[in-house]
Amino acid sequence: MLTILIFIPILGALIIPLIRNNSNYIKFWALIITGLELLISVFMLINFDLSKNGYQFVESYEWIPSLGISYHLGVDGLSLPLVFLTTLLFVCAISISIPIKTRVAEYFFWFLVLETSVLGVFVSLDLVLFFIFWELELIPMYFIISVWGSGNKEYSAMKFVIYTLLGSAFMLVGLLITGLSVGNFNIEQLSTITLTDDNFLVSPVYVFIMFFVAFAIKLPSWPLHSWLPDAHTDAPTAGSVILAGVLIKMGGYGIIRICVQIFQQEAKDLSLLLVFLGAFSLVYGAIITFRQTDIKKLIAFSSVSHMGIVLLGISAYKSDNVEVASFGLEGAALQMFTHGTITGLLFLSIGLIYDRLHTREIKQLQGLVYQAPIISLFFVIASMASLGLPGLSGFVAEVTVFMAAFAVWNWFTVISVFSIVLTAGYMLWLVQRVIFGDNNGTEKNLPKLSSYEYVPALLLVISIIAIGVYPNIIFEYFEQGVIAFVNNTIGV
Repeated sequence: MLTILIFIPILGALIIPLIRNNSNYIKFWALIITGLELLISVFMLINFDLSKNGYQFVESYEWIPSLGISYHLGVDGLSLPLVFLTTLLFVCAISISIPIKTRVAEYFFWFLVLETSVLGVFVSLDLVLFFIFWELELIPMYFIISVWGSGNKEYSAMKFVIYTLLGSAFMLVGLLITGLSVGNFNIEQLSTITLTDDNFLVSPVYVFIMFFVAFAIKLPSWPLHSWLPDAHTDAPTAGSVILAGVLIKMGGYGIIRICVQIFQQEAKDLSLLLVFLGAFSLVYGAIITFRQTDIKKLIAFSSVSHMGIVLLGISAYKSDNVEVASFGLEGAALQMFTHGTITGLLFLSIGLIYDRLHTREIKQLQGLVYQAPIISLFFVIASMASLGLPGLSGFVAEVTVFMAAFAVWNWFTVISVFSIVLTAGYMLWLVQRVIFGDNNGTEKNLPKLSSYEYVPALLLVISIIAIGVYPNIIFEYFEQGVIAFVNNTIGV
């Protein structure tokens, strides 16, 4: 099942050169492939047994046995919702890309390759396989930004590459030390081994830091975040949806799956570093957002702030209380999922606005509710979810994280909670200015939404409201994924 899930997109991409002379066929084919992926992920969610601990849909084959490398796939309650999020957002990204007219075959080819790489990261249970898919993601994203982006797109794409490769270098050294020390790269087995200076080539603390740097760049966390605003600003709309929705979640997933699950004691010992970076990213991202004049860059910096909440939740793992430690990790995972749908809808809405008004400057965007009421509604829903309005998904994730973090880090949490006031401030100001501001008599008859624009936005709205009203539909999966290794660590 998982092999099929991973490789359908890349196999679909290889078909595209055969139909490259008909752009409509290419777009329809890409939509069929991503739609099939979404159906498979929904099937897996429905058939996932929440009463069982551990991984399900497991596939394991020897690959390079002499080096302890295997083709090992599986999902648990932590990774499966992120698989679903990935397939959902790729359907949205392909759908809103229907108007693409430049190098159509290459565009959809790279997006399908990108889907394979991201899904591979979330389902890999071998460190080498994980690293291969992690690196594969770099290639399609570089071309998506540099070819179909705007503005200083070549610079932004190269900056993205350099930062990612820097993180990959740290990850490669870390996984080699881990594999050579233990004798295999199996994430499932590594999670059951107590790592000490005696059974490791170097102190596990150093290896933890190597992995953490790689994942913190992708998340991104301050001070390793500067690639993100440029990449977001210059990427095409679909690229921004995927970048914000799932690519940066690879960083948070890696921290939980590898840094916490494998290096359990080191994660506790260095939790002060995590909570400091989380709180600082949260506050810094909220403050710097007020200085932005480009609406896309504003949302990009808000992502830095919201990913700080993820680190804050992970830092609660320091607690010796199973419920607190689990709640923090579950909240961090839920924050990743909800942020994916919320920012996906934000960037999708911004793309729809840009396609019609050809500007992203906030001062030039006023009174959109009079010109594009449906787009305005989508943008307002996403904005309210982003600031944590009760009844929407963002509120549930933030409250979960803050409750867990406060039990361990009182003052860091208090500071972080107050930064949410800043978040509310800039989001409310943005909505008031862009959506409800005075249009100064410049009302235009903007093109109405097409079905390929309306449907993906509606899917994300449904997700945001559904999780806000009944969070357990996704939260129970995260509970299954987290509770087992937390219990093993604390010895309950």
